Amino acid sequence: MSGEKLSSKLAVILHADVAGSTLLVRENERLAHQRIQDTFQRFSKIIVDHQGRVHELRGDALLAEFDRASDAVSAALELQLSQRACNAETEGSIKPEVRVGISLGEVIIADGTITGAGVVLAQRIEQLARPGSVVIQGAAYETIPERYPFEYASLGQHEAKGFDEPVRAYEVSLRDNETIPPPQANRRRAVSNISKYKSAGMAVILAAAALAIAFWLKPWTSQTRPVAVELTDPQRSDIPSIAVLPFANISNNLEQEYFVDGITEDIITDLSRLSGLRVLASNTSFKYKGQVIDVKKIAGELGVSHILEGSVRRAGNNLRITSRLIDAVSGENIWAERFDKQLDDVFKVQDDVTHSIVSSLSIQLTTQDSEFLAMPTTGSFSAYDLFLQGQSLSNQRTKAGNLQAQNAYRKAIELDPEYARAYGALAVTLIRYTTAGYSESPEATRKEALELALKAVELDSRSQHAYWALGFAYLYFHEYEKAAEAVSTALAIAPSYADGLGLLALINNHIGQAEESIRLIEKAIRLNPYYSWDYLYNLGWAHYTLGDYEKAAEFLRKALERNGNARPARLLLAASYAGLGRLGDAQWEIDEILSQNPTTSISFLVEKIPFANEENMSSYVTHLRQAGLPE
Repeated sequence: MSGEKLSSKLAVILHADVAGSTLLVRENERLAHQRIQDTFQRFSKIIVDHQGRVHELRGDALLAEFDRASDAVSAALELQLSQRACNAETEGSIKPEVRVGISLGEVIIADGTITGAGVVLAQRIEQLARPGSVVIQGAAYETIPERYPFEYASLGQHEAKGFDEPVRAYEVSLRDNETIPPPQANRRRAVSNISKYKSAGMAVILAAAALAIAFWLKPWTSQTRPVAVELTDPQRSDIPSIAVLPFANISNNLEQEYFVDGITEDIITDLSRLSGLRVLASNTSFKYKGQVIDVKKIAGELGVSHILEGSVRRAGNNLRITSRLIDAVSGENIWAERFDKQLDDVFKVQDDVTHSIVSSLSIQLTTQDSEFLAMPTTGSFSAYDLFLQGQSLSNQRTKAGNLQAQNAYRKAIELDPEYARAYGALAVTLIRYTTAGYSESPEATRKEALELALKAVELDSRSQHAYWALGFAYLYFHEYEKAAEAVSTALAIAPSYADGLGLLALINNHIGQAEESIRLIEKAIRLNPYYSWDYLYNLGWAHYTLGDYEKAAEFLRKALERNGNARPARLLLAASYAGLGRLGDAQWEIDEILSQNPTTSISFLVEKIPFANEENMSSYVTHLRQAGLPE
């Protein structure tokens, strides 16, 4: 083996097998083998048509490799449609049904064979599939552009043998009355066609790019694993700290998940206002949703002294909430309570839980703390319920989800015209609608958003969410000083507001204050160890501004590992590669962007991105031109 030539790369892996093949063979061995072979020969042709490469075809299983998850899913769905039609016309009971699993991971190629974690993970994912279905790993799912006519059903997180972290999986299907997209030209070839280099030289560059990405990205691991970042601010140990784990939905109706999650979020919101308590962000807490809880282990991972957990049952107009506060060191209950109330009493229950925690931990409330806790957000349960539905819909980050969220927030405001949080949430949703390019009149939409955010602050000057919304709106009006002032007020209200620190870091990046942005993000990471991709994006941006393109690229690659559709991160990664002189890598990233968002251009970015520092904007544009982004 010492002389064996090895190479590794990041690839989309498809693994398929025939469900119940042993029983088919027992029924009629010759006929079963023939029909299974016919199935996989047909599948092999479909894979090749969709730019895939078949590596193994053995017995009742097939292994293939793709450059793009969208191609792998298209091929798999085409096979399933073809197989259903074939089985419908086939006589007898020997009708092979295929299960397909798709993953994104590192693979190793040796002597013409393909192995590695990506292959093993595809096999594990395939085992989750029903006969005739396609299941895709979360990391691969995140790389598929929204324009594809696919529907996804979340299967939650699953333990995968041989992997330390649970894997999120989705069952994918074709939308009703839609057709599978035709195969597209291979983008690797497109890069070489537009490159100024000779084809042989470009092949070397692309191979190096693939190896570099494979070295840095390990997408078979948890998409929320914290990145090791040395904090500049020491963690305070003189105040108690708490993680509020997602309350369990024990209602008979799974559609109540948004309601249960909303209650958890609101308890986190209330506690984050207390100056004498360090509260971990909801992003981190919700990483443990649906898992079996080992209090001491979780507390050790998160560095907290206490854990709050509970459950919610909603049946008709009746509500039962249980909660308990646990000492993370001893594992013993400090406080536990069960509340049997009517739905309209949900606000009272939230207040009781918060005050019980304050009392149990002997937290000394300041006058400001007491005032904040005494402020109700709304007196209307119906408005509150609509608001929570809006939050769940907005988190989908799709055009349809955004529009439905807007509608829910507007209805909440109709029911309670003084509901500040609904005004603020609607403002944020409208800004995101414009930045995604959905609005036909973006200026008018942004103007409405700013007016709504100002109204939110007017209605509740003690809401961190209202001030966050105002800062977010001002940022996209290029009012940087006002944006920073609003977010700073939000942080004064809620010292444990990790998303407030994140937005303030973003504002500092826009105005070129890179060192301050890094300091803020590192502080936010302490409160939110399982942070989202935008934390890494901000770190990458800051290092890009400082001229450390290598470090910027490192953080940006990790940001894309968590969200492959994050266009801002990919654009900045392309610019970083250009700054390093790695034009082949830079052109590859631009090609990826244009495949998902064909209208992206220099002029679009100059108009839409609120850079305040002209020197930074000029450098960014220059690097993107070098990377091949159209004017």
